[in-house]
Amino acid sequence: MSDFGGYAGKFLRADLTREQITDVIFDEETLRKYVGGTGIGAKILYEEVSPKTDWNNPDNRLIFATGPLGGTRIGGSGTLSLVTKGALTNGATSVQANGLFGAYIKFSGYDGVIVQGAAKRWLYLYINDGEAEFREASHLLGSDTYDTVDLLSKDLSKKQKQLSVISIGPAGEHLVRFAGVYAEKGHSASHNGPGAVMGSKKLKAIAISRGSKTVEVKDRDRLTNVAEELYQNVKDFTGTVGGVYRNQIAGRGTLPIKNYMTNIWDMSEKKIDGFSEEYIRRTFGSKPNPCWACRLTHSTMMTIMEGPYKGTIVEEPEYEQLAAWGPVIDLREISSAMMLSGLTDRLGLENNEGGWLMGWVMECFEKGFLTKDHLDGLEMSWGNVEGVRQLLYMIAHRQGVGDLLAEGVMRASQKVGGEAAKCAIYTAKGNTPRGHDHRTRWFEMFDTCISNTGTLETGPTALRLGIKELRGPGYPIEVSTAVAKTKGMMVFEDSLVVCRFNGRMNIVLESEAVSATTGWDFTPEEAKRVGLRAVNLMKVFNIMTGITRDLDRPSERYGSTPVDGPSKGTNVMTHWDDMLENYYALMGWDVETGKPLPETLKNLDLEHVIKNMWEA
Repeated sequence: MSDFGGYAGKFLRADLTREQITDVIFDEETLRKYVGGTGIGAKILYEEVSPKTDWNNPDNRLIFATGPLGGTRIGGSGTLSLVTKGALTNGATSVQANGLFGAYIKFSGYDGVIVQGAAKRWLYLYINDGEAEFREASHLLGSDTYDTVDLLSKDLSKKQKQLSVISIGPAGEHLVRFAGVYAEKGHSASHNGPGAVMGSKKLKAIAISRGSKTVEVKDRDRLTNVAEELYQNVKDFTGTVGGVYRNQIAGRGTLPIKNYMTNIWDMSEKKIDGFSEEYIRRTFGSKPNPCWACRLTHSTMMTIMEGPYKGTIVEEPEYEQLAAWGPVIDLREISSAMMLSGLTDRLGLENNEGGWLMGWVMECFEKGFLTKDHLDGLEMSWGNVEGVRQLLYMIAHRQGVGDLLAEGVMRASQKVGGEAAKCAIYTAKGNTPRGHDHRTRWFEMFDTCISNTGTLETGPTALRLGIKELRGPGYPIEVSTAVAKTKGMMVFEDSLVVCRFNGRMNIVLESEAVSATTGWDFTPEEAKRVGLRAVNLMKVFNIMTGITRDLDRPSERYGSTPVDGPSKGTNVMTHWDDMLENYYALMGWDVETGKPLPETLKNLDLEHVIKNMWEA
């Protein structure tokens, strides 16, 4: 037994090429330096994957990692962090999914799983109380992510909550670049195409039985008190399902409407109340489906009770899902938006990218850049829910025009070219933003474009900390300063690994939880260094991959000027280079190249990467 708590003590390495399973041990110094989750994943990615290795090369790694709080009393500590080289940016990816996996892997005696190689046949990995084996998965092919859970539960004779399953749907099997990985039913780790990476390895799923092992906690009373204080801070949180309604009535111009063509969503023909939390919960019911140790009420299963999609069961949509399948495509009927949200989860597609892709197709169809001939006979007018449903199936299976669209917004729009290419929303790296109109939320646009992970890296942290200098459009230097000030905090939370809604980036309480669990004297200052260490390591990896300074920016439409709404006429791009230089300087990076300076790397105990960064 180790003299510190919180860790099982080993990772499982699953080599699909050799169909071989071994253990990997990390010492206490390494665990404290990187903590777990995204931190340890970034270390493994940097050390084991060549920057020249493409995302679909067998030498790429898929790292599923938990942290010292996994399986404890901390709410949402069943979360997993997934690190790989992503299919959209071909650079570092860090994404998280809530659920049970992070707890159950601990109860089986592991802190995570490192997947490498590529199988000759479709397999799934089964972990049962410390024993792991590859099993034939051909009977699972074509199954969606919900059905895969049910099929494996039946195969393994496990009831609900006795098994945690992470899987890919048809989209991952067909290497759709924005395919995601799904935990249980509806918990998505999907930004930057990790499902395509998993599909390239012919790994359909990982199934973990709830094992008999426990997580050693050094000071249980102290951890219990921290868990209760964290819960008291968020106990009134009921989820983001009503976010479209709240954003619309607030009138801040933050809803992403019709592919950024406007900031005004005319709901005169439909009641916006249909998108409210009250209406959704009353109309679709809520069957609790909580994540590990979570007492919040937002994770539920819902059923569409009437209309053409009657009987469809969906995991409660988050705000971004309903934004993608509501205002982005100008769909004003909540049952249809709910259906599309559940469909993308089942097919194993990332909702944000799917919404931006459909919004781009619809704008191009309206303007004549794409016709029914281009779209296999589909009439992709705004709000055409059946057209979207059919096209999503075609994308997930790479059928017809779906083969082009499966490449994601950036590549599809560049392939079509001309005026159509100017309508597409994405970063120059190749990923798409989350579900707001970032032209009124400069801190999120800036963070999305400069992020190392293929999605937001710190944005909401600044808001939750109430940084006064963060005043939105019109204050560019303050925005980039706020992003730099909070950099590393979200990544630390993703290294723990705990649910964002439970932790709320409370670095003081989270550090105390680490101390209570491990027995270390772990401070908030040390926590931020852990986050910054991972940020800088991923930045070095990405630069060596070829993701250079010129890619830290938005596409033409993403960075465009709003034509109406509260931010009409205000444009971020006139300030972009100044924001970038200010951010680089504050981060301790070279302002000309974005490379972390040697002294910055040295101060973060990353001396070993200086040579690769500056002497190669």
